[in-house]
Amino acid sequence: MLEKMQGIVIKTQDYGETHKIVTLFSNKLGKIAAIARGAKKPKSRMAAVTQPFIIGEFFVYVNSGLSTIQQGDVINANRKVREDIIKTAYASYIAELTEKLTDSQSPDPDLYNQLHETLQWMAEHEDAAVPVMMYELKVFARGGFSPVVDQCVHCGQKEGPFAFSIAEGGLLCPQCKHKDPEAVQLSTKQAQLLRIFAEVGLERVGTISVKEENRKLLRKMMDAYYDAYGGYYLKSKRFLHQLDKLL
Repeated sequence: MLEKMQGIVIKTQDYGETHKIVTLFSNKLGKIAAIARGAKKPKSRMAAVTQPFIIGEFFVYVNSGLSTIQQGDVINANRKVREDIIKTAYASYIAELTEKLTDSQSPDPDLYNQLHETLQWMAEHEDAAVPVMMYELKVFARGGFSPVVDQCVHCGQKEGPFAFSIAEGGLLCPQCKHKDPEAVQLSTKQAQLLRIFAEVGLERVGTISVKEENRKLLRKMMDAYYDAYGGYYLKSKRFLHQLDKLL
């Protein structure tokens, strides 16, 4: 079946001498892998539209196995992202997360919009650390291991103060904190930020101002949480650590 869709290129791999297998995250079908014939030829129209982080309009012949991209047109080349090593590293990380943690051909227009918004933020701003955390928490939910950040994971208490427990999978109130002596105590602001990151779409955020100490703490917690539950080794995350951008 031939389908028209908007999609973001989240992964490419060579296939033979002249072709590529391209993984799109689309607004219509979610994640889909398709062969792009001739995409390795420099003068091919497919070469331009199958670069990482390209947002394009695609005509895809969809089947249960490997699909085929029949035609593609660039909507946004995201040059400001692809020509900056730091932004490329961030974009590679969220693209790899998306590729690992979403199901094939499972429509998710909300997550598509968040990926689109995050890439746009990266293109327009220098610091993407907070938008990346916002996106991470939403992808964690699709992967089935998102932390509970709106109430105590055990008793449902909605009033803080809270501690964050990796072992218990979310917030613990004072009465339940004994269940994990290693839980990290959070300030009211830190717990509030964690909830906002998980629940609020980036399009609803005008400006982002987070104290460096809060950002570093939440980043450390996010890393530890993914290490405990994520299940996939992410090469892009290692590169970000080398650049000191996920510290």
